[in-house]
Amino acid sequence: MLKELLMIIAQGLVDDPACVTVEVDAPDEEGTVVYHLHVAQEDMGRVIGKQGRIAKAIRTVMKSAATRANEKIRVDID
Repeated sequence: MLKELLMIIAQGLVDDPACVTVEVDAPDEEGTVVYHLHVAQEDMGRVIGKQGRIAKAIRTVMKSAATRANEKIRVDID
C-alpha cells in the first residue's frame, strides 16, 4: 500500500512517469523500512523542490500513512 502511494505521488510530479520506480528494503534491526524513490535525472528538481520542500512534504505524507499502518519508514530519493 505504501509503495503504491509513493509511486502515485511521484508520478504526479514528474514529466516522465514511466521512469519512476520504488525499491523497498527489508526492515532493519529497529523495524524501519526504507523506500528508495528513483526518478529520471531531469525530474530530480521537481521531486526535491526548492530548498527540499517537496521532498519534505512527500516524507511527511508517507510517515503519516505509515503511522496509520503501524509501520516505521524512511523515504530516500536516489
